[in-house]
Amino acid sequence: MTAWPFDPALWLFVGLSSAAYLRAQSQIAGWPSNRRACFLGGMAALLLALATPIATYDDVFFWVHMVQHLLLTLVAAPLILLGAPVTLALRAASPRSRARMVTFLHSRVVRLLGHPLVAWITFALVMWVSHFSPLFNLALENVVVHVVEHMAYLVAGLLFWWPVVGLDPGAKRLGHPLRIVYLVTALPQQSWLGLAIYSSSQVLYDHYRVLERSWGPAPLDDQRAAGIIMWVGGDFLFIVALAFAIGAWAREERREGERMDRRLKHAVREQG
Repeated sequence: MTAWPFDPALWLFVGLSSAAYLRAQSQIAGWPSNRRACFLGGMAALLLALATPIATYDDVFFWVHMVQHLLLTLVAAPLILLGAPVTLALRAASPRSRARMVTFLHSRVVRLLGHPLVAWITFALVMWVSHFSPLFNLALENVVVHVVEHMAYLVAGLLFWWPVVGLDPGAKRLGHPLRIVYLVTALPQQSWLGLAIYSSSQVLYDHYRVLERSWGPAPLDDQRAAGIIMWVGGDFLFIVALAFAIGAWAREERREGERMDRRLKHAVREQG
């Protein structure tokens, strides 16, 4: 618990991002406080994953590395998007800057990356290729590759959750039923990945196999723990997301019903 790493670039990024968000939010009257809380919670999740003992031991224990990955993809990414940072930036920007941002958000590249199918496939590919290729072991032994790996997980997570959260422009927004389908189809591939890691009869990464340490689980037990965390922990977080998505759908249906009731009452009064 005393092994806290210090990464100046990470703290600079989180600090500047949080300061810019708070400054922009202070310029917008009535900006929801829950969005601010979500964005700052996402920044806190980034620090938890990358600036605490979790980051110190991610190349010592595979199960710690897996906790880190879940924090980046399934906690930090959706929380950041729930803060609606792009919408906030558009509202706080000058007219000229806003026009440039709108042009960029409607560009072909952004529309492609924000398409739900592309985002879903990108997320799945990043998760499977990174865990079942030499890249994972290389990231454990090369600092630069390790940083790129973290960035890939965060970006893939942001792309994946963008169509689901649907607060910021740029992505193709999914209707409530399609959000459920989108998440339900993503849950099994997350489970299969964790199950594949758990079921392996040999240590997948040489780094963990040859690493000498005097405490902690054996490499294969460590790997199985990582698989369980990916499997059970990932499923739990997806189920939480599904619960929120179903709740949002129910609230929207209730509001639509109330609007229909008001229209009907108004029509009856006019006829009377």
